Amino acid sequence: MNIQSKLPTTADEFLRWNEGREGKREFVRGRVVEMMINVTRNHWRIATRLTHQLVLQLGLEAYDIGATDFGVRTRDGVRYPDVLVEPTAGDGKALATSAPLLVAEILSPASVAEDFGTKASDYLALASLRHYLVLAQDEPRLWLWSRADDGAWTEPDMIEGRGETVSLAGLGITLQLSELYAGIEG
Repeated sequence: MNIQSKLPTTADEFLRWNEGREGKREFVRGRVVEMMINVTRNHWRIATRLTHQLVLQLGLEAYDIGATDFGVRTRDGVRYPDVLVEPTAGDGKALATSAPLLVAEILSPASVAEDFGTKASDYLALASLRHYLVLAQDEPRLWLWSRADDGAWTEPDMIEGRGETVSLAGLGITLQLSELYAGIEG
């Protein structure tokens, strides 16, 4: 006999239900959405290099910085960004944060519409968020949304070229595209 567990209907239920399950999924507007679990080498390289640059510049005393498997609570569910930064939090057993400062997604052919559409909308609604980054995986190009001092979001800036830098004023750091995209042709 095959016994199916009841699908979650809230973010809290989802986090408990999803814990320890194989595969990757998000909880979006009341639905469990299956996600891609295999990424390209370029995707993995960029996520690793972005995390490395963030750790080097921000340190780990005041910030928790990581990739992929820690959730972000949104107004409509739970997302799992490729990279996130949040102030160091107290609860080591938490399964998600609701206060990220930076969220980054790395594009794949299957995620373009989502990363620029509903994910962007979900992330930009977070009061704590200062920057949302979307990075191409095959060429040195990214899009940056930044929250202004008045709380309004800037239109996304597209920054491209290996010699360019990205100022994350809300965190007081600058990223080097030459380091993010080292060894990636394009």
